[in-house]
Amino acid sequence: MRPPRFTAARLEGERRRLSERDHTVLASLDKVRILTLRQLQRLHVADGSPAARTRRAQLLLTRLHKRGLVVRFARTIGGVRAGSSGYVYGLTGLGQAVIETDGPHRRRHIWEAKPYFQDHLLAVAELYVHTVEEHGRGAAELIGFDAEPVCWRHFTGPGGELVVLKPDAYVRLGVGDFEHSRFIEVDMGTEGMPTIQKKSQRYIDYWRSGMEQQFRGVFPKVVWLVKDTARGERISQVIRKLSADAQGLFEVGLLSQATNHLKGTRGAAA
Repeated sequence: MRPPRFTAARLEGERRRLSERDHTVLASLDKVRILTLRQLQRLHVADGSPAARTRRAQLLLTRLHKRGLVVRFARTIGGVRAGSSGYVYGLTGLGQAVIETDGPHRRRHIWEAKPYFQDHLLAVAELYVHTVEEHGRGAAELIGFDAEPVCWRHFTGPGGELVVLKPDAYVRLGVGDFEHSRFIEVDMGTEGMPTIQKKSQRYIDYWRSGMEQQFRGVFPKVVWLVKDTARGERISQVIRKLSADAQGLFEVGLLSQATNHLKGTRGAAA
């Protein structure tokens, strides 16, 4: 099914109606695909009491939803008690078109993703929200955060084939006089170790291609973020079986300690 087409006049009209906050909300959804109302509130409604911030975020997202710019998914995060603060939002086709000011792009279809896929997207979104909060507190400078598919890399594999490397995110943080760059893999415990090994080998192949170093001067550390230490140990065992010269490309850490890995002050997960 083809995404709907919108007239230039309608898109321009919608753009003129956007407030600065409206635009930043749509841009955040474009960056990480889906966000909960609570995450959007943390990003864009920072002033006032907690209750007032929640109400303002609810009004903001309800208005954008009624205008057809965002879609509200049926599933809520946190169960019935979470109420509207647990709603999950994404961009509609119209919302994507409205913020595409530099020409048309391939638009993502709106779909009710399976819960485990939504959980993965929301884990990446939470990482983004947290890095923005760290930036606001002055703990680290957020230089860049690219989620899928912007963070993907294309390169020529060892056999001359075209290969696509698909990190979950590419993050650049400034800490003091240093810049830390990371490829992020958010592990939800759903993939087997052969898949982890294959993904890790693909990073090694990309590292050996030299393309990242040529374009950006450095190869980012690859950080596997896991939910618990048992899972972290299993992934660490896979890494220890990789070629000795490549093992240093990787770190394994807890999602709860993600900021330490992004800033280079890691705490081991295994």
